[in-house]
Amino acid sequence: MEISRKMELLAEVLEVEAGEISVDTVLDEIDSWDSMAKLSLIVMMEEECSKPLAGETIRSFKTVQNILDYMG
Repeated sequence: MEISRKMELLAEVLEVEAGEISVDTVLDEIDSWDSMAKLSLIVMMEEECSKPLAGETIRSFKTVQNILDYMG
């Protein structure tokens, strides 16, 4: 999957415009990075990447890049 597609998916999960986030964006600085966003991330990972995502892994994500790395 191309980086642009991954960024689109993450922007959708985070309920922001694609241009509002970058690989260096700190997740805790995004207002919409809440329990609903994390649940949406779990669903998106399963549907788009066929990867299970556990709470412990989500807690380890600090930046958008961390999520991109997990997506593969």
